[in-house]
Amino acid sequence: MNRREALSTVTLLLGGTILGAEAFLSGCKTSTSGTVAFTTDDIAFLDEVAETILPETGTPGAKAAAVGKFMTVIVKDNYTEKDQQVFMKGMDKLNDASKEKYGSVFMKITPQQRHDLLVSLDAEQKEYQKNKKKEDPAHYFRMMKELTLWGYFSSEIGATKALRYVAVPGRYDGCIPYKKGDKAWA
Repeated sequence: MNRREALSTVTLLLGGTILGAEAFLSGCKTSTSGTVAFTTDDIAFLDEVAETILPETGTPGAKAAAVGKFMTVIVKDNYTEKDQQVFMKGMDKLNDASKEKYGSVFMKITPQQRHDLLVSLDAEQKEYQKNKKKEDPAHYFRMMKELTLWGYFSSEIGATKALRYVAVPGRYDGCIPYKKGDKAWA
């Protein structure tokens, strides 16, 4: 079994899909013609979107895990040119929705307004997913949300502060008691 087959098998076993996962299975990229460029303002914008999705509570939020930078790396290095364009245009669409609803760009509205805006965009992307054809592009907010969750929970902060983490696991114990409110395992 080669690496590509192993990754495909693991993905199927875990039952999850990540937008852009085909890039991990498709081998090396030799062309950078579709590579998008993110500015520091774009990274700050994505950090705020991520922080709104996963805010700081009893644990650090997405901004502390530098999820905005993570998103830019994944989009630049792994997304197809088509998905890169959807993501970049989506950042503009999110700002346009903010201007339309609140009269200001996303970075200048209140945290509650940001939350309400993203909740409405999440409902929009869920409806889009229901009616989406296979060849249709992914919804930009779905991409942002998935990258936020992936970036946060695979970061050191997410794995050690939000989840239970054992650096060097010992023996397998398939019957660990779970109490309501316990953290999931990293």
